[in-house]
Amino acid sequence: MDTSRIIYLHGSESNSNSGKARLFREWFPGMHTPDFIGSFDERMTQLRTILSDKTNWILIGSSYGGLMATILTLLHETQVRKLVLLAPALTLEPLYDLLDLHPVSVPTVLIHGTLDTIVPREPVREVAQQLFTDLTYIAVEDDHRLQRSVNELDWRTILA
Repeated sequence: MDTSRIIYLHGSESNSNSGKARLFREWFPGMHTPDFIGSFDERMTQLRTILSDKTNWILIGSSYGGLMATILTLLHETQVRKLVLLAPALTLEPLYDLLDLHPVSVPTVLIHGTLDTIVPREPVREVAQQLFTDLTYIAVEDDHRLQRSVNELDWRTILA
């Protein structure tokens, strides 16, 4: 697996030193775990700069980072090989204007905790089903941060 084409997008209140980012770097040396700061548009500009015009990316987005990864995938489908969404904030405004786009066929895995009190599961699942034709939905008994589940999931299989 070419880990240089894997990027983790953290949530709005997080950074590259979060628990998930550290674990991903340990499990997949060479993957990108940058810090994203500023407004949504500024964060998207940072992401587009990192991805450049390269293709075959695996995007892992957590919460707000899941929103970023989703929008990048919708607008630049040919750059993304796989999308992994961790309790993604798909009910926020930056996505509203894109809900009318045709669904994309990028293989997408959405992992959401049944105990999440921050991002509502069912509305997110409905939006994801509307946007992605190749969607795998995994509900885990965990909260928004997915701290227990991240250690229990088979990441090599998920990212394959």
